[in-house]
Amino acid sequence: MNINDLFSVANVNLDHLTETYNLPFYMQYLVKWPEYFQVAENPSGRFMGYIMGKAEGLGENWHGHVTALTVAPEFRRIGLAHHLMNELEEISEKKHDGYFVDLFVRVSNTLAINMYQKFGYSIYRTVIGYYSGEEDAYDMRKALPRDVDKKSIIPLKDPVYPEDLESP
Repeated sequence: MNINDLFSVANVNLDHLTETYNLPFYMQYLVKWPEYFQVAENPSGRFMGYIMGKAEGLGENWHGHVTALTVAPEFRRIGLAHHLMNELEEISEKKHDGYFVDLFVRVSNTLAINMYQKFGYSIYRTVIGYYSGEEDAYDMRKALPRDVDKKSIIPLKDPVYPEDLESP
């Protein structure tokens, strides 16, 4: 992935459930965490999907974070999302020695929630008003081998607000 490729991801951002960010946001991720910005292309070079993330946290909260995962509609249900998630998990485990991988998903996005659960993620907590103050999110997590006791995925009982989230 390089800076010019950022203009090509637009075709996979058409889904109404996909968060779309401004160009400087994508550029920041590409510069700071290039290993976490992965794209999938078909043989003719068309973007099929991408994932972007980062490493963040302190101590036992050191983890990989999925900022965005999206697959173009015509390339869904072929295992591409699972492949991209596996790549990010491997980077989080082997390069960054993280304890877990987390992501946020709209509570209304049952398709994505079910997909992530099939990938081994569980709901850790609810974040009230995470999406522009209008919709709650689930913070979903998957423990990595470093978290031997799986402490990072023990669900919290009470919801939190965006301002209560740990900062990197």
